[in-house]
Amino acid sequence: MGSVNDNKLRFCIDRGGTFTDVYAEIPGQPDGRVLKLLSVDPSNYDDAPVEGIRRILEEFTGKKISRASKIPTDKIEWIRMGTTVATNALLERKGERIALCVTRGFRDLLQIGNQARPKIFDLTVSKPSNLYEEVIEVDERVELARDNEDSSSSPSLVKGISGEMVRVVKPIDVETLKPLLQGLLKKGISCLAVVLMHSYTYPQHEVAVASVAENLGFRHVSLSSALTPMVRAVPRGLTASVDAYLTPVIKEYLTGFMSKFDEGVEKVNVLFMQSDGGLAPESRFSGHKAVLSGPAGGVVGYSQTLFGLETEKPLIGFDMGGTSTDVSRYAGTYEQVLETQIAGTIIQAPQLDISTVAAGGGSKLKFQFGSFRVGPESVGAHPGPVCYRKGGELAVTDANLVLGYVIPDYFPPIFGPNEDEPLDIKATRDKFANLSSQINSYRKSQDPSAKDMTVEDIALGFVNVANETMCRPIRQLTEMKGHETRNHALACFGGAGPQHACAIARSLGMKEVLVHRFCGILSAYGMGLADVVEDAQEPYSAVYSLKSVEEASHREATLLNQVKKKLHDQGFKDENMTTETYLNLRYEGTDTSIMVKKRISEDGRGCNYDIDFVELFQQEYGFKLLNRNILICDVRVRGEGVTNILKPLPLESTSCSPKIEGNYKVYFGSGWLETPLYKLEKLGYGHIIPGPAIIMNGNSTVIVEPNCKAIITKYGNIRIEIDSTPSTVKVADKVANVVQLSIFNHRFMGIAEQMGRTLQRTSISTNIKERLDFSCALFGPDGGLVANAPHVPVHLGAMSSTVRWQINYWGDNLNEGDVLVTNHPCAGGSHLPDITVVTPVFDKGRLVFFVASRGHHAEIGGITPGSMPPFSKSIWEEGAAIKAFKLVEKGIFQEDGIIQLLRFPCSDELVQKIPGTRRIQDNLSDLRAQVAANQRGITLIKELIEQYGLDTVQAYMTYVQLNAEEAVREMLKSVAARVLSQSASSGDQSSVTIEEEDYMDDGSVIHLKLTIDSVKGEANFDFSGTSPEVYGNWNAPEAVTAAAVIYCLRCLVDVDIPLNQGCLAPVKIYIPPGSFLSPSDKAAVVGGNVLTSQRITDVVLTAFQACACSQGCMNNLTFGDNTFGYYETIGGGSGAGPTWDGTSGVQCHMTNTRMTDPEIFEQRYPVLLHKFGLRENSGGVGYHRGGDGLVREIEFKRPIVVSILSERRVHAPRGLKGGKDGARGANFLITKDKRRVYLGGKNTVDLQSGEILQILTPGGGGWGSPR
Repeated sequence: MGSVNDNKLRFCIDRGGTFTDVYAEIPGQPDGRVLKLLSVDPSNYDDAPVEGIRRILEEFTGKKISRASKIPTDKIEWIRMGTTVATNALLERKGERIALCVTRGFRDLLQIGNQARPKIFDLTVSKPSNLYEEVIEVDERVELARDNEDSSSSPSLVKGISGEMVRVVKPIDVETLKPLLQGLLKKGISCLAVVLMHSYTYPQHEVAVASVAENLGFRHVSLSSALTPMVRAVPRGLTASVDAYLTPVIKEYLTGFMSKFDEGVEKVNVLFMQSDGGLAPESRFSGHKAVLSGPAGGVVGYSQTLFGLETEKPLIGFDMGGTSTDVSRYAGTYEQVLETQIAGTIIQAPQLDISTVAAGGGSKLKFQFGSFRVGPESVGAHPGPVCYRKGGELAVTDANLVLGYVIPDYFPPIFGPNEDEPLDIKATRDKFANLSSQINSYRKSQDPSAKDMTVEDIALGFVNVANETMCRPIRQLTEMKGHETRNHALACFGGAGPQHACAIARSLGMKEVLVHRFCGILSAYGMGLADVVEDAQEPYSAVYSLKSVEEASHREATLLNQVKKKLHDQGFKDENMTTETYLNLRYEGTDTSIMVKKRISEDGRGCNYDIDFVELFQQEYGFKLLNRNILICDVRVRGEGVTNILKPLPLESTSCSPKIEGNYKVYFGSGWLETPLYKLEKLGYGHIIPGPAIIMNGNSTVIVEPNCKAIITKYGNIRIEIDSTPSTVKVADKVANVVQLSIFNHRFMGIAEQMGRTLQRTSISTNIKERLDFSCALFGPDGGLVANAPHVPVHLGAMSSTVRWQINYWGDNLNEGDVLVTNHPCAGGSHLPDITVVTPVFDKGRLVFFVASRGHHAEIGGITPGSMPPFSKSIWEEGAAIKAFKLVEKGIFQEDGIIQLLRFPCSDELVQKIPGTRRIQDNLSDLRAQVAANQRGITLIKELIEQYGLDTVQAYMTYVQLNAEEAVREMLKSVAARVLSQSASSGDQSSVTIEEEDYMDDGSVIHLKLTIDSVKGEANFDFSGTSPEVYGNWNAPEAVTAAAVIYCLRCLVDVDIPLNQGCLAPVKIYIPPGSFLSPSDKAAVVGGNVLTSQRITDVVLTAFQACACSQGCMNNLTFGDNTFGYYETIGGGSGAGPTWDGTSGVQCHMTNTRMTDPEIFEQRYPVLLHKFGLRENSGGVGYHRGGDGLVREIEFKRPIVVSILSERRVHAPRGLKGGKDGARGANFLITKDKRRVYLGGKNTVDLQSGEILQILTPGGGGWGSPR
């Protein structure tokens, strides 16, 4: 391997979705040969990579090679290829027919996943379809032994691969399995994915399944334990499904590819790019490692040719294509992740950390509700943008064409019906002219003195919005990991990227852009720079210590031998191999693990993994966890066979002046500028090109903006120096600039999102870090909501009440460095576990903004562990209640004060002592994380003020609210028109009134009289007639009702508008004081946030006739004792709608928190999960069926206190328009003597070891009369 044969050709190929790029090294030609082909062109050839090789071989040999004959291989040394075959099959759901084999009780495990819905405002709850067609359940069960169990006294215990002790509760029944597998074969399914509980440490049962299946004739079996032997059944099972689904497709393609060559192909070294940036031979190229094959080539390409050679700065890879943009980072080593989500499916395998954003050259351009919108929808390759002459819609490519960023003279004439015409600039300008009439008409309606925007202004506006859309993921990628974006260089490639590079770098504060000379085919070129990679990993569960590290080193040695053998088998010698060893470590009690690479010190000894882990953890998450055990999870060895094939060749410096090929008019912010055009191949090392300029780099257009300077480097690449600071915008007197409005929407929302990522990153509790039960938001100086990242719906808009209460309470007594904390319902809170941290933002001594973060703390005190007592009757019984306290005062953290408030909460009137928090250290850690999240928001706001000026930022704070208000008004007008059109009344057509009500399980009624003004687009939500405060805990503070209303309005708008105070501007909400939606400050409220909020949502959506009722509950389960507490909410069925069936087993409406993985659940807590699946036929029947609820059966392995707080156990979720109701929920206790005892909707029970809790969650209502 790695040898050089000067007489043979080397091929690097990237088979993309639209184009196939070929780079060939040809003897005697130092620059190589570049070829670009359509990936699919059946009228001319069967396979693009084969066609590319055929054409170049013909050129090289001068001999005609018929398409019908085999490709001769005597002149080919090697072929390296990346392919989107796997990605496309996954996206288009065109993989192999497969079945899933799971442990009995878990047939729906992968469909449920983490139970969160992908888009919280999507009432249809669209989830990706399952990859498998059939499921078979295996009668087997393995459970983890408890820590105190002794293997010598329990002969049924065996040691798993991870070192954990396991008990085989039920050995696998092979004879029962055989007919199930035979039944699949009869249905034509011969590929199988297998995931059994705890197979990561005890794979024997999975191996037995594979043995039976292969003997029966199954073509392919993917075992989760073999692919990713890591704890967590859901991602492991999804990975196995992806592998079973894709590997046969890949094998079929590869077999077809190899068959196109003559018999000498066996001597040709053919390798394929994997998602981790390494190459693999055909025999080892499998589905779950192939999904990022193409993008991985690009990362290898820019990292190996630019970092260290062209710059010492860390690089941000920016690969902009037609439908999406890939963003990555490189700072000397490949940044990898072990888990990612692609096409809605989680894949657990080592892969490069590549973020994809739905913005590219084909992103649609729209003007909606007074602002410019780019994407996420794409015009696709067919019909494509307007300029493609196929009747398409306006896209980013069209805007670039109008501005002169795309030069038609340098584009091949491949457009139109016959694919023989140039780009159509006239049709594009005409479309923009039509859009300009709409935009200018709107602007005149807002301000009669507004000047008309030209076609060019509008095109540039859309490009600026597109740039900001792409800046967001770049900021997130870098700053989420603790890196400053501005300290990077932008490595730009892909067809469209170099047109946008200068503007994006400027917006991000970067000073340097690098464009590789092969930027248009860099993914293909990267194939020739990659090494062959072999990976081996096994689980090892132990507390980090000298003894466990010694055991890990033994395991490392075994894995090292496995990896080396695989590389030896491929022809590598020891001197051409490098290996790396990793331990996957995490802190005890957290789910956040880090792969820590073994460092070798100067004296040749290995460094301590734990020291490196603590440093890495602090760099990424901003803190250390003191006095906390470090746990080993996995041992991993990665081996590379170094190939050293493609080497960048330095150029001789040039003394001649750069040649101008022509001059073209290009539109920049200041207007049209005469701009010289250069061809890169005619430029030499040392040439300096001042902006504005156009450099044609093959098929890619590089735009060098004014005040920038392009330099041709020693290796023939382009370095662009960005001299100017980001452009500012002056605020208009009366109305918002429609372009800046969209950009500020992105910036404000980006601030809230980054606050959320900081909170998730720096928190330690499962609730915040893994279940994502938190929200972050940005507010104006009056407390009005500016931007709320869409985290948990029940928090939406609700924090505005909290901030305003604090403003009124503290008045002028707020100083820079103060941070406020509150959780009391009467102070705008929801329920006590949701603690809100509020920080005022000052600019030159003036209060200009507020930022706030709200997180659910799993323990806040109260009469039951977990602080969600089912029987609380007053606020005091629910834990510590804080109206107002300065958590940080003038920069000093008030630890003693907050500990006092949390540990010794107020008691009730009877002076009954109420327990304080049982996890004070977790509370303090998460409160510090909330302070850090707020501080991140402050930093970003100050950057925005520095860039644009305070007046402009505050003006657009108002404008984004007005923009959201307009969207809601338009929605209300359309709803009123729809209702009036369906009404037989011929009376007043200016308003419509609808009354709706629903009941809590105790009979309390929520009554709504909704009046909509169809002319003004205003709505009055009048809850008069709602029952009074209840002697229970499902009273809901007023903020909860406001959150429910704003959530419903945002769902009904169905456009990606920012979530802010403007949504409520056209709305009046009246809640009768003293009702259970506006209770006294002594009322218990813990259930109002999690139960009543769901009923309010059902009532509002039913009034709008939007959809049938969803499960209407969060099914809150808490259990624990004096040593621990656990909390979860359980999904159910969503309601059907006019055009959709409800979704089964999903979080509905006011929550979207995740479910703990079953293996983690059993590993961490004294439980055995008997069943977690869909509750069949619990969804309401209708023309469209409601979604089914869930069944969850938990056996407790030691005495424990269990609390259930649920609704819809008496009143069923209602159907709509003739649809039937969904099934009511139910909670049961199954005692040791097998009695099944009904617990009701709300209860606390002391369970004994061996007793089982069974929870049946409600289904969603149906829509329309059954067919």
